[in-house]
Parts: sequence; C-alpha cells; structure tokens
Amino acid sequence: MSVFSAVRDLGRLREISAVLVRHGFGEIVTRAGFGGSRARGLGAETEKKNLEGEKKEKVSTPVRIRMVAQELGPSFIKLGQIASTRTDVVPADIIAELKKLQDDVPPVAFAEIKQQVEESLGAPIAEVFTRFDEKPLASASIGQVHRASLKRVRGLGTEAQEEEIEVVVKVQRPGVANLVTRDLDLLHMMAAALERAAPETKIYSPTSLVNQFDHSITSELNFLVEADHCERFAQNFDGHAEVRFPKIHRDVSSRHVLVQEFFDGKKITETKADGKKLAKAAVGVMVKMIFEDGFFHADPHPGNVIIIGTDTEPVIGLIDTGMIGRLSPELRDRTIDMMIAASRKDTYGVADALYTIARPTKKIDLREYRAHVATLADKYLGRPLGQIDLSAMIRDIVQGAMKYGLEIPTDFLLVGKALMTVESIGKELDPGLDVFAEAEPYLVDLVKKRYSPERIGMELWRGMAQVSRASGDLPLALREVLDDLRSGRLTLRMTDAASTHTADRLGRRIFSGLVAGSLFIAGATLLHGDGRGWVLIGLGGAVCLLHWLADVMRKEK
Repeated sequence: MSVFSAVRDLGRLREISAVLVRHGFGEIVTRAGFGGSRARGLGAETEKKNLEGEKKEKVSTPVRIRMVAQELGPSFIKLGQIASTRTDVVPADIIAELKKLQDDVPPVAFAEIKQQVEESLGAPIAEVFTRFDEKPLASASIGQVHRASLKRVRGLGTEAQEEEIEVVVKVQRPGVANLVTRDLDLLHMMAAALERAAPETKIYSPTSLVNQFDHSITSELNFLVEADHCERFAQNFDGHAEVRFPKIHRDVSSRHVLVQEFFDGKKITETKADGKKLAKAAVGVMVKMIFEDGFFHADPHPGNVIIIGTDTEPVIGLIDTGMIGRLSPELRDRTIDMMIAASRKDTYGVADALYTIARPTKKIDLREYRAHVATLADKYLGRPLGQIDLSAMIRDIVQGAMKYGLEIPTDFLLVGKALMTVESIGKELDPGLDVFAEAEPYLVDLVKKRYSPERIGMELWRGMAQVSRASGDLPLALREVLDDLRSGRLTLRMTDAASTHTADRLGRRIFSGLVAGSLFIAGATLLHGDGRGWVLIGLGGAVCLLHWLADVMRKEK
C-alpha cells in the first residue's frame, strides 16, 4: 500500500507543480524541486510559452495565487482562506485577493449524497427522513447542504403527538477526507522544502500556515466537532433572546452527516429590520463570545448570519460553527486591556498590551517600539468616532509588532479577523457604527468583574492551593536529593557555549606539545653520537611554527 500511496502522491505533486507553473510560479517549482525533473521540465516549457504569448492579459501576483488555490481544489481553497486571516505575515494585497476565495463548487449528484448518508447513518434515507430534497441549498468544497424533514414525537403516553420538523442536512462530499489527508502530507513537505530552497519565503511562514490549516481542516472534517461547538455556543448564550444557534439532532448525525435545525430567515444584509439595532446587537454578541466566554465564532461572514424572528424583534441566528477561536483567561485580559486603551486613545497602552500578548523572538528596544505603535495608533485613533477603520488599524499595528520581533498568537489574529468581519457587516447596516464606542461598556464591565472580590478571592485561593501543593512536595524532593548525595548518585551537569571550542584548542596544543617535545628530546639524545639529532630538533621547531601559524589563521577566521 505504501508503494501505491507514494505513486499516487507523486502524481498529485506533479499536478500541483504543473498548476503552479501554468500560473507563472515556475521559479518556485524549480528551486524547491517539486514534481521531479520531468514535471519541472514540462512546467518550465509551459511557463515559457505563457510568457512569450503577448495575447494573454497581464495578471497580478495576488490574483494568480488565488487562481492556483481555486484550480487545486478543496485543500488549497481552505488554505487560502486560512492565509487570509494572517495579517501578520501575508501582505495586504494578497489578503484582499484571498478573501475572494469561495468554495462554491458544482454539486455532487444526489445518488452519491444518498449513498453517503445511508452508509454513515446505517439506515435507508427514507427511514430516517420523511422528506429529503434532492436539490442542495448550497454546495461547498467540504460539504453539501440539503433541506429535509424529520418525524418527531412530542409528549408521552396518550398525549404523544407526531410532528414533522424542518432541518438542514450537511453531508460531507464523498472522498474529500482522503483528498485532504493526501494534500496535507504534501503541503507539510512542500512548506519545509520551500523554506529550505527559498529562504526569503520564511517571512510568510509557510510551515506555520500549514500547521494552522492542518488543525483547522482536521476539525472541519469531523462534523461531530462542529456539533460540539454549536451546543457549547447555545449553552453560553442560554437566556440571551437576541441570538440563537441551531439545535443539533445527535441521533441522526455522524462524522460525515450533520442534521440541525433549519433557520427560516434572511441574511443579515437582506433583512428589513432596524439596521442600527442589529449592528449594536452583533457587536454585543461578538464581544461576549471573545472577551467573556473566550470561545468565539471565527468566521461570522454574512452567509453565516441569519436573521429570524420579526422585523421589530429580530433574532440573530449563527450557523456553520466549524471554525472557532479560543482565548485563555490571561490572553483575554490582555486583549481587553488593548481594546480599552484603543477606545480611550491611549497609544502607549495599546503598545504595552500588545507587547504582553505577543512573544518576543529577539531583544526589543521598547522605547522605539512604543513610539512606532503610538505613531500608527495616532493615525487611526485621532479620527472622529465612527471614522476609525478597525481592520486597517489592527493590520498595521500587528505588522508593526512583527517588524520588531514580536510573534502574535494565532488565536489573537482570529480575534482581529472576527472583529473586522463584524465591523464590515455592522457598517453595512449602520454606516455610522463605532465599534469601540459600542464595545467599551461591555469591556469596562468585564474589567470590573476582573477586580471583583469574588474573582480576587478565587485567584488568592488558587495561589494558596499551588503554594500548598509545592510545600507538600518539597520535603519529598529534598529527601530524594539527599539520598542521591549520600549514595553518590548525584551529578552536577553544566554547559558552556564556549567549552567545546576551548577543549578543542587545548587538545590541539597538547598534541602539538607532545610531538614537538618528543622530537626535541630524541634530537638532544642523538647529538651525543652524531649530528643527525639536529634534524629531529629542526622538525620539532617546524611543528611549533606550524601550530602557531594555524592558530593565527583560526583567530582571523
């Protein structure tokens, strides 16, 4: 099987190479060595023909990157969508183009969908659903969505009544899991090869992008993970009438089939409800997800936001919860600090909060870094309320931090993407929307909770518990150290960066000294018999001279 897999992967690698070359990336294919010499030769010839033909319209690099992703299918489309969130490493013009990636593809034939559902659920489709529409609602690269009806029994005993409920059925495309798994292996290999062969590509962090994509796509291929996310969101928003998540029907769902409640409503951009009210509610929902729960919808684009209810009492329905983000309590607090500093136009506060969020990769001149962030922040925060471009501000500040060697956590970048998406939707509904002004009351309330007696008491209790555990473990640890010391098993190990060089230099000196000394002694002994002893003495002197010259040359290097 491994031989067949290798042949199959080689064929896919050659296909990828040919697509890259056809869109003008032949140099990358050649330098990284993708696809073998034959594929590279054919690719180079193809690229040469493309470049020679002046009839072809000149296309920019970002557009060609998008075209490559679209042509290579589901894995590369999803990778492009992930890359569009990485404002820290991907240039703005490429991000703008990758955001256009849509995984709308021709639908799979209903016969294949039916077979997939029946194999996954272990029952004929007619036994599970009373109605299953053959025409899909939507067709994407990973799954296809159909409307259907389920028969459910409400009540018990004599009061039991049968009813049909409307659902949507998300079915994984047959064979897509195998295709993605194969492409993942190739992408890991290609990213590593690309960084080795073209060091200038490291600024785009190909391996990091592939690792993030691996984690995301693996979750998306298991529909039960999406079901878990949806139920957790519903639990977090229990009691919040302004937002709803679809109910999951676990008894008829599996890894490849997800059955959930159908939201009969309109897209948020098509509703006739009060735009200002909806925009404010959307900001409130996202702020709660990110800063209170630390568990948020990472892809709240207009297609995933359905407005249900009435125009006077609209309810936000959020669907497609496959891609989520998480913030640890510590990262959540630092992010809140940055948002409050931004809302109060405290530029140094923004810089300091971002510094605590990131991980320094080198020595940083904090004074210069703070001045740089302050200059960028002034560019945006100095504007009147409602005219602040949140997406551009986040992008520029994050890229400025990367310039100074600060590595930004991926989940924080997802926060930026989610806020930018909500801002974009909100300003369509209410052009005068000020995200900072709407979010500030929520954030201030969260800060008050942070310093509430209950939370401070909890932090003190946690600290005391840690100290208690450490004090309990300390006597046992000391006893083990003393036992090792008494029995002679205790060893002290030290490392010194210069020790290897010092030992090597000392060894050369000892060796040269032994050889030269031996020659001097042997020559002096022979001088009593004849004059040939001077030859050995001369050789000893030559060894000393050669050692000295070699030592001087090493120092110069």
